[in-house]
Amino acid sequence: MNPYALSVIISSLAAGTIITLSSFHWILAWAGLEINTLAVIPLMTKNPHPRAIEAATKYFLTQAAASASILFSATMNAYTLGEWAIDTPTHPISAIFLSIAIAMKLGVAPFHFWLPEVLQGSTLQTGLILSTWQKLAPMALLLQLSQSTNLNLLLVLGLLSTMVGGWGGINQTQIRKVLAFSSIAHLGWMLAILKISPQLTLLNFFIYMLMTSTLFLTFMSMNTKNMYELSISWSKTPTLVAFSLLTLLSLGGLPPLTGFAPKWLIAQEMIKQNMVMFALLILLSTLLSLF
Repeated sequence: MNPYALSVIISSLAAGTIITLSSFHWILAWAGLEINTLAVIPLMTKNPHPRAIEAATKYFLTQAAASASILFSATMNAYTLGEWAIDTPTHPISAIFLSIAIAMKLGVAPFHFWLPEVLQGSTLQTGLILSTWQKLAPMALLLQLSQSTNLNLLLVLGLLSTMVGGWGGINQTQIRKVLAFSSIAHLGWMLAILKISPQLTLLNFFIYMLMTSTLFLTFMSMNTKNMYELSISWSKTPTLVAFSLLTLLSLGGLPPLTGFAPKWLIAQEMIKQNMVMFALLILLSTLLSLF
């Protein structure tokens, strides 16, 4: 790819996220998200393979629909309350629409269908950007919105995502699809605790970003795309394979590893809030993703 084009694309990616992170006006946040979406599409269509084109089209359509919903709900909020700022309390109906639109942007179940397909159709490098960097801006908006959101909606979305992430990842051989489903499950955990304790959402998000980046970079250096390739590269790079398996287990949430810490804290917080049944269900759905 042309280095000039690449530098423009990378700086647009950075600029879009930074605009959204530093905005206090909904229109500005929306503009940042749009720049982000448009900057990542050339990276996806870099190799003109039909799967890559299909992935880019799916990505563009879902993100455009979600952006339109964000714009619509922000306008509706401004119409009812006369307020464009992000950090002021939002009208309940607009808050529900905004939560759903941002969930669609992040790939939270039941709006998750694009994520595994798009990750499978793009390279590992683009997959890394999609799974980590592209989640920063919507996540920041959700955190700013956390006090206005509807608790029941978040809990339903969260539980559904952990279930789908667990079930979907069970029979996968493709590494990118496994990572996509693990991403859905983690986002479910983040959403479930969002209103009760936004700090835990942030902690979970950082740990998720760290582990996902680790895995993507490992697989990029080993050049493996499915589980079979991972199992035969044991002889070539034993240390890397061992680390990647440990990180995969940590991403699943196995107790002595880092990935278990946020889940433990979230479950503890839920039990404090007398949501024992919900905590039990969400923990059981994590057992699925360990498979």
